[in-house]
Amino acid sequence: MGWKDAAEPVLARMPAVARPEGHVPFRRKLGWTGGILVLYFFLTNVTLFGVDAAAANDLFGQFRSILAGQQGSVLQLGIGPIVTASIVLQLLGGADLLGLDTDNNPRDQVLYQGLQKLLVGVMIVLTGLPMVFAGNFLPADPAVAASLGIGSFGVKSLIFAQIAVGGVLILFMDEIVSKWGVGSGVGLFIIAGVSQQLVGGLFSWQGLGGASGFFPTWFGIISGSVELPSSPTDLLSTIFLGQGQLLALITTVLIFGIVVYAESVRVEIPLSHARVKGARGRFPVKLIYASVLPMILVRALQANIQFLGRILDSQWAGMPAWLGEYASGQVTGGLFYYLAPIQSRSDWMWFLGLTSADPLDIAIRVLIDLAFMIVGGAVFAVFWVETTGMGPESTARQIQNSGMQIPGFRRNPQVIEKVMERYIPQVTVIGGALVGLLAVMANMLGTIGAVSGTGLLLTVSITYKLYEEIAEEQLMEMHPMMRQMFGSE
Repeated sequence: MGWKDAAEPVLARMPAVARPEGHVPFRRKLGWTGGILVLYFFLTNVTLFGVDAAAANDLFGQFRSILAGQQGSVLQLGIGPIVTASIVLQLLGGADLLGLDTDNNPRDQVLYQGLQKLLVGVMIVLTGLPMVFAGNFLPADPAVAASLGIGSFGVKSLIFAQIAVGGVLILFMDEIVSKWGVGSGVGLFIIAGVSQQLVGGLFSWQGLGGASGFFPTWFGIISGSVELPSSPTDLLSTIFLGQGQLLALITTVLIFGIVVYAESVRVEIPLSHARVKGARGRFPVKLIYASVLPMILVRALQANIQFLGRILDSQWAGMPAWLGEYASGQVTGGLFYYLAPIQSRSDWMWFLGLTSADPLDIAIRVLIDLAFMIVGGAVFAVFWVETTGMGPESTARQIQNSGMQIPGFRRNPQVIEKVMERYIPQVTVIGGALVGLLAVMANMLGTIGAVSGTGLLLTVSITYKLYEEIAEEQLMEMHPMMRQMFGSE
């Protein structure tokens, strides 16, 4: 008996959101998507009961915008467990250790979805337990422990239960959006979190003379309420790197422009319908063919490495210096320091006095980060394409089933697959590496609202893809016959 037979009684009974029967009207999809988005914002404002907020320390720090959670809220874990489970499944699927045919076998599809939910549950426990019970990341409030009479351990158990419920909720919220809404829940939550930071970075106003957003700051500069240094060097530094945030604005606009341009670069393979004369179309192989979602996996892997380092530092009093050195919760030396990604200008601009780190150490960190993101982006892009039915074989089968064919070639899946193999594998690797390079460069230059470069990159690309999906949904709504061609019914 194989592992599938042994695990099927458990995996097949995992709770799941029912798929819609037939076509879901576009307005209803928008309603589900908007409803889940409102619920997400509500949950990020539900604070954890029993936490001493003044002593709490965000374990994920600058990875927050990618993990789409909120420190001290029910959604403390964000999409972290979902993404980590996806990493495990991608690696197992890429090594062909699962033996699941998720394209053609309905039984294997059910087992895969059940295994994913099981792994998410395991990751919720593995991430939540050390976050609550190790170190000072989510400390128990002594006043709550005294008032309830359950002690510190009891309050921490209550905190863990809350973040575990939040982890399960965000899993099913993602599933609702994927099945009943538009786009994916994971992408939607990232857009929501990053958009908040961007809007705050542009418009937040703390009061007269204390403007912090880009536009209020420049209003203060023009009106004279914000004082500028008289020295030309200090003036330029303040305008470009300090309060003026001009470099951050330029980087933000460049990321928007580059991602939108890269999304529009594509190789279009002509298609014609085998039975309907004159019906033609094109299959686009985009430069960013695997989208930017694999980049979430790469950054999440880095976040988990840093998570491990901080947990070891909090629990291992004699941790060797070569492994990691920490000061005020921040890594300052050792292996974990070199594996930490460059998050902002203050991590590498030694020549402007923004950091006291040794230039050689900075160079090593930058090279490791570049290698990690470029190679990891390419590898995870390949895994993503193969496991989500976007590879040459799956694409050829989808084109064949839709009744389309490539003009000048026999109507045969193997023939279509060979044509697709000329483009998809190469474009997938190039696109994944390009996204990794862009993410590192955006992080190094900084963005408006202190959004991580990767977070901004993800937001722009996911929003662009969401726009395309909405346009496709509207097209199918106006022309019901298109739903059969796209396989929506």
